[in-house]
Amino acid sequence: MEALENHDIKLDKGRELKMKKLGLNPYLPFWEFVPDGEPHLFNGRVYIYGSHDKAGAQAFCVEDYVCWSAPAEDLGDWRYEGVIYRKEQDPINGAPYDKEIPLYDSAFSTGQAHLLYAPDVAKGPDGRYYLYYSLDFTNIISVAVCDTPAGKYEFLDFVARQDGSRPDVGRWFDPAVLSEEGGNYLYYGFCPPVRFPGMEKLEIPGAMMVRLADDMHTIISEPVCVANGCDTAKGTSYEEHPFFEASSIRHYKDWYYLVYSSLQGHELCYGMSRTPEGPFEYRGVIHSNGDIGYQGNELAVNYTGNNHGGLVQVGEDYFIFGHRHTHGTAFSRQGVAEKVTMLEDGTIPQTEMTSCGLNGGPLPARGRYQTYIACHLTERDRLKVGQVVMTGPEGGMLELPREMPYITQEPWKDGEKGVRPYICNMRSGAVCGFKYLSFDGDETGVKVLARGKGRIGFSTDMPDKDVLGSVSLDSAKFKEMEISFGENPVPAGNHAVYFRILDGSLDFAEFEII
Repeated sequence: MEALENHDIKLDKGRELKMKKLGLNPYLPFWEFVPDGEPHLFNGRVYIYGSHDKAGAQAFCVEDYVCWSAPAEDLGDWRYEGVIYRKEQDPINGAPYDKEIPLYDSAFSTGQAHLLYAPDVAKGPDGRYYLYYSLDFTNIISVAVCDTPAGKYEFLDFVARQDGSRPDVGRWFDPAVLSEEGGNYLYYGFCPPVRFPGMEKLEIPGAMMVRLADDMHTIISEPVCVANGCDTAKGTSYEEHPFFEASSIRHYKDWYYLVYSSLQGHELCYGMSRTPEGPFEYRGVIHSNGDIGYQGNELAVNYTGNNHGGLVQVGEDYFIFGHRHTHGTAFSRQGVAEKVTMLEDGTIPQTEMTSCGLNGGPLPARGRYQTYIACHLTERDRLKVGQVVMTGPEGGMLELPREMPYITQEPWKDGEKGVRPYICNMRSGAVCGFKYLSFDGDETGVKVLARGKGRIGFSTDMPDKDVLGSVSLDSAKFKEMEISFGENPVPAGNHAVYFRILDGSLDFAEFEII
């Protein structure tokens, strides 16, 4: 889809904002897979740092780190900054290093280069930018440095004490870093309910914090547990949502916020503290990639999977970044973002998944949209809408559930990057939804681009609402058909729109409201 350009959007506070491109979810192009996104505002631009998945991959984070950025005044206009760090630059993967490489966990080694897992970046006391990461499950955190937010980072050193040792409490995984006038703070941790190889005797109380010297890699304090994991959560505020992984740290006004992924996996929770040392008190869920818990919702609106992201303040607004899953598996994740509300007491209510998270308001109804921006995707039996597929017991991919619809892509010579995204395997009863579109009230119908044999219906506001119209299709190739609203025009205003397969089985690529 070519993004609609040069349109005006009325923001919540009534002020006009001129945007060149629509702010969609996922916010990066459909062919890009950057999950675990940590957003940071540097020099008037929002930079996103994350791991790097691949379409159709069978493992997490198989690509090198890339960076994207957008101007603070236009969060729909993302620019590719290029590859900023390669896995081969770490000495554990063979890069030159003039000191002794620390002992690392190789229990999960495949004999190939260790993979770059979720990173974070902070601007250090010297004005340079420091990139923190763990090579998959090595139980080591490394640091790279660059003079600019999105230049070519160079390996600096491993995080360790002055003597080269590391505290043996907590798992060195998913780093988050905060550098401010009061000091430099590194947060980390991984708390699975079942011990992985090498973790059998490890003490893992939860999310851990250590202080760093101004060189940004030397540990100068003992680790402190700042958020409880499953081993220590009972009787605490974390009991129902124990820390699992994905630490992310921010400081806004009088509060420090620790965002993390709970044991439930699909949700980003947060704790608050008056100091960076914590402890952080659990305060709630900010985002779920299945909308579970939003306004009491108990059924997922999407197949769920792991989640990782962070907060960013842009002007007076706050946003939460996370990710969703494609290809029916856990390994092809794409970044999503939603505006959040910061209440007077600093707390943040759970926000809803939408197709227009960074747009400043609903998308214009009149326009052509590719269906990969769906924020609702379910099969007929809502009770079966659960976790996406992970690896099997022997490491191979499990077969996808027969009724499962999912976002995927295929080669297409006329498409951007030579591919076309679409929703695959929409069988009878499957629903995809898009939130929110702004209608004028005089729209006459909707065109759908689909293939297969079946009948597709259109409705608004509720996924199980009576359809306003439908059309039948019988085509092995993608074909455009029109659903007329007839005597049932959509009233002027903001609406969620839904497409439901009334019978048959279809692949669904695009729609255009006219």
